[in-house]
Amino acid sequence: MVTQSETSRGESRSDGNRRGRPRRRPRREEASDRPELFERAVKIRRVSKVVKGGRNLSFSAMMVVGDFNGRVGAALGKAASVPDAVRKGRQNAERAMQPIVTREGTIPHEVFAKYGSAKVLLLPAAPGTGVIAGGGVRAVIEAAGIQDVLSKTYGGNNPVNSVRATLKALSMLRDPQTERARRLGLTGVHTPSAGPAEEEAETENSENGSPIEEQSVEDASNAESSSDVSAETSESTETPETEDSKSEQD
Repeated sequence: MVTQSETSRGESRSDGNRRGRPRRRPRREEASDRPELFERAVKIRRVSKVVKGGRNLSFSAMMVVGDFNGRVGAALGKAASVPDAVRKGRQNAERAMQPIVTREGTIPHEVFAKYGSAKVLLLPAAPGTGVIAGGGVRAVIEAAGIQDVLSKTYGGNNPVNSVRATLKALSMLRDPQTERARRLGLTGVHTPSAGPAEEEAETENSENGSPIEEQSVEDASNAESSSDVSAETSESTETPETEDSKSEQD
């Protein structure tokens, strides 16, 4: 038969054991704000280095990362195992991401680039054409979010050089309107970065004329009037001198 004192002792022991254990903290749901990135391993190579004691094996991975919205990057990752090499390559590619210029799902103009022995030619295509490319060139173009493009590769077939050449070609793309405005120095040309307020200010200046131009016109008119007055005064001063000189000669 269990007495009341024993039951109280058992309850106190059980309470003490339960209280003595560390409480588990609730797990926090870590919501990552980073957008989902497209990643692809273009080439994974095994590298062996001959040393005095034998050979040291390592791996290198060429990774391409993009956000499907005009930003893409590529980099190499080297490690003693394949997963570590892929992870390092992905991290390096994310740091090396750069924006590119696109226009309605394709590129704005033809571009040609060379890296090492690899040469890449990219051409704009009509909607519905798709990505006509292969290997590392296709991986870079898809990661950048380009939907329609034509490509041609020349020279070497090294995928690492092909990826580098494609990135170089995409970095050479320019918007035709902004490039024309930059070369001609035009202020009234519409650029994609100009907002509605800037456009209204440009139209008002073109209609009413800028204050600098008005001031320059006023200065020019004042200078002309002052020159006319000085010419008249010089003529008036010269006439009496000539008359006096004639009278003295007579």
